[in-house]
Amino acid sequence: MDTGIWPESVSFRDDGMGDVPSRWRGICQEGEKFNRSHCNRKIIGARWYIKGYEAEFGNLNTSDGFEFRSPRDAGGHGTHTASTAAGASIENASFMGLAAGLARGGAPSARLAVYKVCWATGGCSSADLLAAFDDAIFDGVDVLSASLGSPPPLPSYVEDVVSIGSFHAVAKGISVICSAGNSGSYPQTVINSAPWIFTVAASTIDRAFPTVITLGNNQTVVGQALYTGMDTNKFYPLVYGGDIASIDADEGSAGNCDSGTLNDTLASGKVILCFQSRTQRLAITAIRTVMKVRGAGLIFAQFPSKDVSLTSGSLPCVQVDFAIGTYLLTYMGATRNPVVKFNPTKTQVGQQISPEVAFFSSRGPNSLSPSILKPDITAPGVNILASWSPARSLSQSPDTFQIESGTSMSCPHISGIVALLKAIYPTWSPAAIKSALVTTASLDDEYAQSIVAEGAPHKQADPFDYGGGHVDPNKAISPGLIYDIESSDYIHFLCSMGYNNTAISLVAGTKITCQKSTKFIVNLNLPSITIHELKQSMTISRRVTNVGPVNSVYFARVQAPAGVSVKVKPSVLSFNSTVKKLEFKVIFCSLLRVQGRFSFGNLFWEDGLHVVRIPLVVRTVLDDLYAVT
Repeated sequence: MDTGIWPESVSFRDDGMGDVPSRWRGICQEGEKFNRSHCNRKIIGARWYIKGYEAEFGNLNTSDGFEFRSPRDAGGHGTHTASTAAGASIENASFMGLAAGLARGGAPSARLAVYKVCWATGGCSSADLLAAFDDAIFDGVDVLSASLGSPPPLPSYVEDVVSIGSFHAVAKGISVICSAGNSGSYPQTVINSAPWIFTVAASTIDRAFPTVITLGNNQTVVGQALYTGMDTNKFYPLVYGGDIASIDADEGSAGNCDSGTLNDTLASGKVILCFQSRTQRLAITAIRTVMKVRGAGLIFAQFPSKDVSLTSGSLPCVQVDFAIGTYLLTYMGATRNPVVKFNPTKTQVGQQISPEVAFFSSRGPNSLSPSILKPDITAPGVNILASWSPARSLSQSPDTFQIESGTSMSCPHISGIVALLKAIYPTWSPAAIKSALVTTASLDDEYAQSIVAEGAPHKQADPFDYGGGHVDPNKAISPGLIYDIESSDYIHFLCSMGYNNTAISLVAGTKITCQKSTKFIVNLNLPSITIHELKQSMTISRRVTNVGPVNSVYFARVQAPAGVSVKVKPSVLSFNSTVKKLEFKVIFCSLLRVQGRFSFGNLFWEDGLHVVRIPLVVRTVLDDLYAVT
């Protein structure tokens, strides 16, 4: 569910694919520059939704050629996510020569059905989203990938259309994977937080794009960019934005290259050094400002981040950290005629530690239901190469690729992996598949060090950054134990949230009469335990299902959160041909008599072959403090 698809992309070839499954009930809905011939054995369904959009936002104008009243993707976002999830293998893919190599979707043999619910304007209608969920369920999809959502404040689970639509899908056995949001690294910003949704954070990969800047004194500094211009050996004058402010702008705003703050005459033909501000976190505004005054290039000094997906065509835009930005200021102050030269960007693989949780990736705690840990997992979402729509570019080539960053990019990584697991275990529920991935996720980077989260400052990552950890697909094939959940459990959860019977009945599609128990929220059988208010002690229940060897014995091991004692009863679980599911209790006791902060630990079940881990998240509070329900 996205902005549509560019069907001519080489990622959507159907070479070697068999006939469309007979159980498929979807259609190929025609429209502007899209007909039934654009579907094939790869793209087996395509629908588009405009009625809700036009009722909510007004008539959509497509006369400029930058949007299509059809499943055709004008913006590129939907093509990128679809090819990431299920694109075919493409040799020699690259973005203008960068990141060259084999591009392949997570599940390259999977079929694709696209539901265009969002438009190049950025708008997505609630009515259209619900209609698309209903159609996807009817059509017979196995996995729904939705790289969309709105930032906090979050609507309730009985009002949010993604929560409602995904509830219907999950009840039919369809896994729904959603992005966690791009409002990090601030806490409580995670979106798509319903427990039945698989919510995905974003992390880095080990590919970098170093770009050398040569100074007039022959010294060099290295930033990151996606600059593919010619190496002309030409030097350009270097100026600081704050030194060339327009008459009505202050030095601070000009130093950030805010819109309209630079003097056209003093900026023209020069490379402008701009600094990130608290209000301008991204370089896009600075790029537009520099282009408007006909600058020769931009050096954007910012917090350390590996996200370099921003490109500006022919204008060099190099991102550096604050230390290098300050060094360049010093060079300018000590030089009568400071100049710089840009060298074309290189692709470098294996020279930076990964994964790290991306700076922009939205963080927990869950602002709507703090006892539900979100995000669930993290996956690659920084500088991801995938297919793109050429609608807004000069190229109409079917092999157009783009490098993009966001939890929109990490979400389809998990969607592709879920499709693979679904093919191996077709009878597993969405909760079982989520459990398999969360309980086998990694907490370490490729050098066996604890994963770090980008931020201000960088820190050791915790479950509010990555949920269960970084996805490890191969381990998920054999998880040993799973934490399963039935649809009726989600109904009990909604009742425990205090929603009324009428609202829950509308979500569930059947009449519901609640037996309210707030304890059910913490006892929902998730592959995590989160206690956001531990006063003295609390006992939590969980139930595991053995999906490994029939005769298995698992032993509990605990890494207790700081300031908390944790006991597991029983501490040994024995499975056989007749005992496939077992329940256990986890008793938490506060060791602190002060208002505490969140602390983190892990509960492991081990049988010598499998390590089944769930995160423990606990915050201690005093009895007489105000409690949030």
